[in-house]
Formats: sequence, structure tokens, C-alpha cells
Amino acid sequence: MSDSGKKDKAPERPEGGDGANKGKAKSDKKKIPSNMIEPILEMNPALKAELASMPQEDAAKMLSNMDVSELLTGLSLTGKNQKDMASHKFWQTQPVPHFNDNTSKRTATQGPIKIIKPEDVQQQPDPLIEGFEWCTLDLTDETELRELYELLNNHYVEDDNAMFRFAYSQSFLHWALMSPGWRKDWHVGVRATKSRKLVASICGVPTDIRVRGERIRVTEINFLCIHKKLRSKRLTPVLIKEITRRCYQHGIYQAIYTAGIILPTPVSSCRYYHRALNWMKLYDVGFSPLPHGSTKARQVAKNQLPNSTATPGLRPMESKDIDAVHDLLERFSLRYDMNQAFTREEIDHWLVYKEEKGKDQVVWAYVVEDPQTHKITDFFSFYNLESTVLGHAQHSLVRAAYLYYYASETAFTDNTKGLQDRLLLLMNDALICAKKANFDVFNALTSHDNPLFLEQLKFGAGDGQLHFYLYNYRTAPVPGGINDKNQIDTKQTRGMGIVML
Repeated sequence: MSDSGKKDKAPERPEGGDGANKGKAKSDKKKIPSNMIEPILEMNPALKAELASMPQEDAAKMLSNMDVSELLTGLSLTGKNQKDMASHKFWQTQPVPHFNDNTSKRTATQGPIKIIKPEDVQQQPDPLIEGFEWCTLDLTDETELRELYELLNNHYVEDDNAMFRFAYSQSFLHWALMSPGWRKDWHVGVRATKSRKLVASICGVPTDIRVRGERIRVTEINFLCIHKKLRSKRLTPVLIKEITRRCYQHGIYQAIYTAGIILPTPVSSCRYYHRALNWMKLYDVGFSPLPHGSTKARQVAKNQLPNSTATPGLRPMESKDIDAVHDLLERFSLRYDMNQAFTREEIDHWLVYKEEKGKDQVVWAYVVEDPQTHKITDFFSFYNLESTVLGHAQHSLVRAAYLYYYASETAFTDNTKGLQDRLLLLMNDALICAKKANFDVFNALTSHDNPLFLEQLKFGAGDGQLHFYLYNYRTAPVPGGINDKNQIDTKQTRGMGIVML
């Protein structure tokens, strides 16, 4: 299994201006210039190694069939966040689709790549390099939870310019890693033997997903983090192998994960979009530049939102709404090629905020209750993931709301325009709710039905992509809401219907 990380970089700044640029085309199916091939491959070591292992004629043919956007999209141009997770030698040993197999074809055979026999599963972990040892994190212990919090906040994903770094709160980690069915032994750590300091982690939680109608039990992999001083120790493959072994021991042989770089081989790719809620603060910290020819006052006015929501019957979700939301979300999710198959208990965990002393609110969910029938007709949600602002005198954090799950009965009317109009209303209210909760920016992918409203609601295109991967499972590519120019394409919806934290 792999580093789901997040998007392998901290919150992306909008591409050009404040994100008003509607998504630049990286390429128009242009052939790769010969003088560009080597620099591009240097930015993608996994692909470079993959090509090196192939016959020269096959490698040349493969390159000729790729355009520049396929190679550049989502890559870290500095190589800062690639670490060793793109190592060809490692991925060659793993049951994942490779760049030159038939998964690029729409007719790809769907199903497990490798059948795992329980009796063949290794019972003991591989040894670590001298001076380090395996540990299992106990996140019910406040001391160990804080250790993971400090490791992530000091050494996890940051942007290429070292301006922002994800700040996963302890409340967020409880929410993300202690969902129904969670297992303590899937919270894997590495400690320095002498100091007992936590220096690396990788975590997983179990859930069910559906891939083109087939329901499979998977592990969601996240929080692969290695202390900056140990990045040269090649711990990443060892961590991945260990979480894989532990999942195999419990009979789960597939996983889902994400990364901001291209590995073998994405099942889907989505682009991040950002909507400024507090433009002035985003400008001050360097997230949103001032577009040429504009003024600060103009940008503040452009991003202004109404003071009140407009959807009749909109209110915060409560425990009494769980069954109704579960039913609505299940029916809504079945419209997507890939979707998460929630249980009632998972709806309770992931969507219902329960005030608890000493814990911050992580998720916000709202339902629309019909005033006459009292039926829940719609719901939407977003979660809080802050980012530390590095080296800024005035601001220490950017509060980012991430669009989570939503659903609407309007989707079942076979009227795309009707669904679009409804989502425009609902998501504008989501922005207002997030603004009232003091968020600075609202982020969303091009997954789900999001292309129907992102540009209309003044979301700006981010500068990279989030790639989705399945471990030990093969299926044809799933649409991610964008075309081959990395631009929003409303014809590419109904594909990816999963949100990864």
C-alpha cells in the first residue's frame, strides 16, 4: 500500500492571480519535444525507471502516446515531495497496475491483481535499520496522540515554497483514524531505539467502497510521514510493506490512497479548486496574489458573500437525521463509478458533530428539511484542515474548509440543469456557513458533481492534481471531472465519488 499523504503538498495556491484563471491548459495533445523528455522524466523517477526496464522500441512508443500534460500534471517541479515513494524497484514488487499494462484501456478487466493466501502472509515485520524499531501507536493515549500530532505538524507535507504545512489537530486525528472498525495495530510507527522518539508513521482505517458496482473491503491509507532527517534512509517502502502485512493479517487485501505525484498507476485524477472566503488574509500570507490590473478592494468585493443562507429548511445536521442522510447519500453515491459504501455507524462518525470538552469541531454538516413533509431532501458537509503559515509575523494559521460529502434528491429527476441549479444554491450556502465559521478558504476537488458549480461560484483552479490509487485492484480509469488539458469538463462527472482526507 502506499502513501496517501494528502496531495503530497500543502494547500495549493490558485494558479495565476487569485484563482480567477479558469485552469490553464498544460498541453493540447502536443508531442513531447525531444529536448524536454529528459527533464520531464527526471521529475518523475517512477516513470523514468519504468521506461528504462522496457525494450527501447516499446519505451519510445509509450512516450509517443503520451502528451506533456500527462507527464507534468500534478508533479512537484522541484522534486521536493517525491521522496523515495516513486522508487521503481519497490513498485515493481507490488500488485499495482503498471504504466504499460492494459489499465489505460476502457475494457480493462476488473478485479484483484494478486490473490493473497492467508497462510503465506508474513507473521513478523521486516527488521528496520539499526537504531530504529517498530511500534504500534495507541491513539487513546493522549501522550502518543500528541507524539503523532507533533510528528505530522513538523515533518508532514508542505508546499514547494515552504510557506504552508498541513496542521492536523489532535481532534482531526481522532476523527480520521478512529472511525468504526478501526484497529489499533493499523496505526504504525517507528521509534528511535535510544531516545524513544517517534520518527515515522503510516496509518489505515477500514471501509467499504464500490468500484463500478462491485463492493470491496479496503483500507484507506494515510499519514505516511518520515522525520526530515531520515528521508535518506529509504523507510517509505518498509513502512508500506508493514502496513500491508498488518492488513493482510486481517483479511483485507485491497487499499485506496492518494498522492500529488504520479505513481504506477492512477485510477483517477482530480484537480483542486479554491474559493477565497477571507481574501485579504490569503493575500497577506501569500496564498492569493493580487491579479494584474486589479486592486485589493476589488478582490475583496469580488469574493463577498451574502450574510444569510438562501435554502429554505437548511439547518445543522443532528443525530435524528442519520437514517435519512444515510439513505439519501447511498442512493446519490451509486451514481458514481467509484464511491464509498457507508454504514449507518460511519454516517454517525463522519458527519455528526458531537460537542466534547477539550475537542475542536472537525466536521460541519447541514441538512435541508422540507417545511411541509419534514423529509430530508438535501445535505452537504465540509471539514476543517488548517495549515501552518511558516515564517509569517502576523498569521500562524490558514483555516481551510474542504468540501466533504453531499447529496440531493434533485439528482433523481434526470434533469442535469435542475441538479446544477440546486447545487449552485446549496454550495453557495455552504460557502456562507463556512465563512460564518471563520474559515479563510473553501477547497474542493473536481470529483463528484463539483464541475457543475465550481467556476460559477468563483472557485479558482489550483496548480496541481490529486491522484487516486487502488492497491491490488485493477479497473478501467475513472473520470475525475477534468479533461486532458486539466480543465473542468462537465462531461467527466459521475466518476470519482470518494473523498480522501
